[in-house]
Amino acid sequence: MAARIERLVTAGQFTLDGGTWDVENNVWIVGDDHEVIVIDAAHDAEAIAAAVGDRRLTAIVCTHAHNDHIDAAPALADATGAVIWLHPDDLPLWKRTHPDRDPDAHLLDGQVIEGAGVDLTVLHTPGHAPGAVCLYDPGLGVVFTGDTLFQGGPGATGRSYSHFPTIIDSIRDRLLTLPPETKVLTGHGDSTTVGAEAPHLQEWIARGH
Repeated sequence: MAARIERLVTAGQFTLDGGTWDVENNVWIVGDDHEVIVIDAAHDAEAIAAAVGDRRLTAIVCTHAHNDHIDAAPALADATGAVIWLHPDDLPLWKRTHPDRDPDAHLLDGQVIEGAGVDLTVLHTPGHAPGAVCLYDPGLGVVFTGDTLFQGGPGATGRSYSHFPTIIDSIRDRLLTLPPETKVLTGHGDSTTVGAEAPHLQEWIARGH
């Protein structure tokens, strides 16, 4: 059974450094008719569970630990028995949202998360957050970039735990080296491709944010 990718948009708030913003997040559900993986359990555990339906949810993979990407993860995990995966460098951010609950497993660079008809290779791409990761599936021709790379440039680096030169290194060395036709499925907004973004790297560096 070939895997497919479903996109669910949920709405809520992002809070950091004393500010709060209304946001819409992409929740990616990847798998087949029997089993799925959720990438970024944002805002609404009930809506995500409804989209999963009667399929088995094996894993909730967090691209990073900003609250808008993880706020629904524990409730979704409790309801489904899924394992929550997070890169350990983002534990300080995770603890701001879920002080009494740890992720279940640690993501490591180069690890492959298998299941639901997919093979997601973990690419550690710090910059937007210390433990930010992207998830690349060459078979599906997609990379899930969280908030590391968007249509039009890098994710934001103006707040705590973020660093612009680091995100540029991550994008240049880990993402723009992927095949140009690779679809970039982002944490917010519209998708793009590696080939569409690669020519603009020097512009982003010159812009400096």
